[in-house]
Amino acid sequence: MQAHLFDGTYELFRAWFGAPQAQHEGREVGATRAFMRSLAMVLRSGAVTHAGVAFDHVIESFRNDLFDGYKTGEGLDPKLVAQFPLVERAAAVLGLVVWPMVEFEADDALATAAARLASDPRVEQVRIVTPDKDMCQCVIGTKVVTWDRWKNIVLDEPAVIAKHGVSPESIPDLLALVGDTADGIPGLPGWGKSSAAKVLTVWKHIVQIPDEPAKWNVALRGADRLAVSLREHRAQAQLYTKLATLRTDCPIVCDLDALAWRKPDRAALDAFCAELGLPADGVRLA
Repeated sequence: MQAHLFDGTYELFRAWFGAPQAQHEGREVGATRAFMRSLAMVLRSGAVTHAGVAFDHVIESFRNDLFDGYKTGEGLDPKLVAQFPLVERAAAVLGLVVWPMVEFEADDALATAAARLASDPRVEQVRIVTPDKDMCQCVIGTKVVTWDRWKNIVLDEPAVIAKHGVSPESIPDLLALVGDTADGIPGLPGWGKSSAAKVLTVWKHIVQIPDEPAKWNVALRGADRLAVSLREHRAQAQLYTKLATLRTDCPIVCDLDALAWRKPDRAALDAFCAELGLPADGVRLA
């Protein structure tokens, strides 16, 4: 069987930017409506039997204590922020297990669940439902994959290497060298995706890369300049790698039996739809 792990924060943001705004009783609910309909579409396909949904209950996490430049909720539209608790309730009322993360991030919850489920012999495949490149570090062969359900693109381990130039274990190091603007990781001066991938293909992790470029065993234009950048910024590189590395020790319930989709209580679902100003049949599960 498959286990599906949904990035609820990504789903909310996609709904926010992709669906028209809508108000009900003085409250913005457009993204929540779109979120519910979208998840319901997946659930009624019959493909999902075991699933969990992770949310950033707040944007800030332990990583903000490590680095002042890490992403925050500053600048987010208050109408979007106000729907964070609504979409958590929406996922729960659809009968899904919900992980609202505070100290950790939603990505950490997904990484934790993926790691635990991968060791369960009953699980044929874990699908992390997001196009987020950060999650590629969780990919294991064909057992744990990422799935962009909107484009229907599945990335197993060979596909991660083809797309990003490095194996899953090197993704945090790649992001540390190149940077990740979405998370506020600046990267190191001069390093690009191509150069970083070539070096990491040989050395796997930044900590293993020698100071002297002559020892890299990589034909790389500008290697001397990149080596200077790395030598001068090794401490920052180690910090950025830590920021980009997902945690797999979140205190969440994510065993296979707990994730069995038991379908929603229809009365509770109808009541929540009414709260959003949707008709009783506004969210179809069959």
